[in-house]
Amino acid sequence: MVNLTGQDRAQYVEKMFSRISSRYDRLNTIMTAGRHHAWRRIAVKIAITDLKGPGLDIATGTGDFAIELAMQPEVDQIVGLDFAKPMLPIAIEKSERRATTSTINYIAGDAHSLPFPDNTFTYTTVGFGLRNFIDIPAALSEMVRVLQPGGRLVILEIVRMKSKGLLPLLLPIYFRHITPWMGTFFAGDREAYTYLPESVEGFMSANEIAEAVKDSGLLVLRKKSLGLGTVSILIGEKQGASDQI
Repeated sequence: MVNLTGQDRAQYVEKMFSRISSRYDRLNTIMTAGRHHAWRRIAVKIAITDLKGPGLDIATGTGDFAIELAMQPEVDQIVGLDFAKPMLPIAIEKSERRATTSTINYIAGDAHSLPFPDNTFTYTTVGFGLRNFIDIPAALSEMVRVLQPGGRLVILEIVRMKSKGLLPLLLPIYFRHITPWMGTFFAGDREAYTYLPESVEGFMSANEIAEAVKDSGLLVLRKKSLGLGTVSILIGEKQGASDQI
C-alpha cells in the first residue's frame, strides 16, 4: 500500500474498509480499550456549544460519530456519508438500536466531492478518516464549502507524535508489530491492520492538521490532545461571508 497514490490508493482503501466492515467495531474497541467512544463524546460536546442545526459526518463508517451527534438536542438532522458502502447497513442497524434513525440519513459518497449545496450544515465532522483521504486540502475545501457561516468543522484523528520521550519510541513498535497481529487474530485480516500503522506514520502531527485547517479558510477555535498525545481533536469555525478567504 505504501507505494500507492491517487486513485489507486483510494480504491485500495475503499476495498479494505469494505472487507473489514463487519469486524471494524470490534477491532476499534480492542485497540483503543474502548476509549474511542469517549473521545467522540468529548469532540461532540465541544462542537455543539452555542450552536444548533443540521450536521454532516464524513467517513461515518459504522455510524458512531453520527449517532453521538444525533443524540444531542442541539442537532436536528444528520447525514452520515462514507465511500465504503458495506459500512452503511451496519450504521443503519446501530442507529435503529439507538432509536436515532429519524434524525440520520446515511448515504454513499466521496469526501472530495460532496453532493450538497454550499452553506448547508452547521456541523461537519470527520472521525479517524482524514488520514485516509487522497487529497486532504481538497477534502477540507469541500467541508468548508458545505458549512454555514458560523458553522464548525470537527476533526478527531490519530496523529503522528512529535514530542520527545519513551512513548513516541514505543508506539511505532506497537503499531508495526502488535496491531497487525491483532488484526490477524481478531479480524482474520493482517493486511488491513498493517495499513493502520503505515497511515499513522506517514500522516500529519496535530499542529500540521491545524495549519491545513487554517489554510482551508477556517478559524481554529480549539485543539485538544487525548490518548497521551496519540489522538487530537481540532475545532475550526467558518467565518461570516464577508470574512471568507
